[in-house]
Amino acid sequence: MSVAVVGLALLAAILHASWNAFLRTGGDRLWTITVMSLSGILVGLPFAAIYPWPDPSAWPFIFLSAGLQVGYILFLVAAYRYGELGQVYPIVRGTVPMLVTLGGFLVTGQHLGIYQTIGVTLVAAGIMTLSFGSSRAPTASMLLALATGAIIATYATVDSIGVRHAGHAGAYAAWVLITYGLGQVAAFVLLRGHLTLDFRSSVTWKALAGGVVALIAYGLVILAYTLGPAGPVTALRETSVIFAALIGWLFLGETLTRRRAVACVIVALGAIFIGYQR
Repeated sequence: MSVAVVGLALLAAILHASWNAFLRTGGDRLWTITVMSLSGILVGLPFAAIYPWPDPSAWPFIFLSAGLQVGYILFLVAAYRYGELGQVYPIVRGTVPMLVTLGGFLVTGQHLGIYQTIGVTLVAAGIMTLSFGSSRAPTASMLLALATGAIIATYATVDSIGVRHAGHAGAYAAWVLITYGLGQVAAFVLLRGHLTLDFRSSVTWKALAGGVVALIAYGLVILAYTLGPAGPVTALRETSVIFAALIGWLFLGETLTRRRAVACVIVALGAIFIGYQR
């Protein structure tokens, strides 16, 4: 695997952890993530106009994926209300590959190799480590983070099926971005009554920029997949767990205890073992 691919995967990991840190520090996290979703609409619209219309059979998957992503955001915002970045983020990121792997084993009968078994065990151990000790994650935060990871795993599975029906991966992604963005705005209006945007405020532009950073992180991973093997790229991408803990400690004033640091490393190693095989 080339240095360029390694660099792309690590940069994607840092950016993904960074936009989560940005969300964690926001005064109104639901408003922030909703404005961030508008960036996805703006990016998705030109591609939706250029690419062919998705096959009709793909639309149920597009709507389901967008709806699940709205749910994921609502749960993530709630998780950050009760827990710190260094607690919530590792649980969310570690839960995803663990559930996808276990789901493949239990539902489709896929063989669980030695590396996957080790990975699932490590992720579970890391999450359990975060739930004990004096600096343990609050119970509400733990449950919400686990639910968030479960939703991500679900919409990832939906996307893996839906993109095959669409006929064009770019068209599928564009319409998911647009539909999710509109759904997120609708959810915000339903909960708050209206969405206020002040383009003279730096807060609005920071939120839009945060959305762009999230999209760039996603794009870098996709680019890395086209240039290198998917397994190692996925493994490197999951080092975002460690970056999140460091960002929380260095910039957010979070306490990086020995227990939390070890837990983050264990979760990252587990995700790497799982990701390397997938």
